[in-house]
Amino acid sequence: MPRTAAARGKPARPGAEEWVPASADVGKLAQAVHDCRGCELWGPATQAVFSAGPDDAALLLVGEQPGDSEDREGEPFVGPAGRVLAEALEAAGVDAERVYVTNAVKHFRFTERGKRRLHKKPDVAHIRACAPWLEAELSAVRPRVVVALGATAARAVLGREVRIGAERGRVLDGEAHEVVVTTHPSALLRLRDRSAYGAELDALVADLRTAAEAAGADAAG
Repeated sequence: MPRTAAARGKPARPGAEEWVPASADVGKLAQAVHDCRGCELWGPATQAVFSAGPDDAALLLVGEQPGDSEDREGEPFVGPAGRVLAEALEAAGVDAERVYVTNAVKHFRFTERGKRRLHKKPDVAHIRACAPWLEAELSAVRPRVVVALGATAARAVLGREVRIGAERGRVLDGEAHEVVVTTHPSALLRLRDRSAYGAELDALVADLRTAAEAAGADAAG
């Protein structure tokens, strides 16, 4: 008899399909996500973190995963990276209240160091396991443009490996929407050369402005 993944000492990642309600609106998805056991990340996380923003937004932003602050508060982009994103959206002339924001992976993956919980990048397997949630969100919101914030989000949205430097800032054709790839706001916080922050922020602002223009007036501030 073949052994299960758990019996082999590997994490069980059946995928989220059985927990995603069919043809559900955002409200029902947001309720259902807390029961998801599609991968092992639900165990150590405080809670699933779903989304924020209007369910008819023309512009939809996808990040990587919740961070420590998001995991504790249950809302996306409420930590340091969220403050950078808010600054960039404002500079780009985008009304943050008209933007739908979510993450490719709904639970916080971390490693503990003393009392601190340090971000740990999701594996491709986590992205795949969580993909049904993002697919359901895209079907429910039906945005004109999706912005992928960082390489993990870009892989989730485009279904392939993406080099941010090679593809950022261009409007790419998708099946049901256009896609703009840019850096994740947290990358600006990790800059060793703090004098580079201004230039990197300007580049993020430019990418968001490109996405907003492609999405039309509904995304404008």
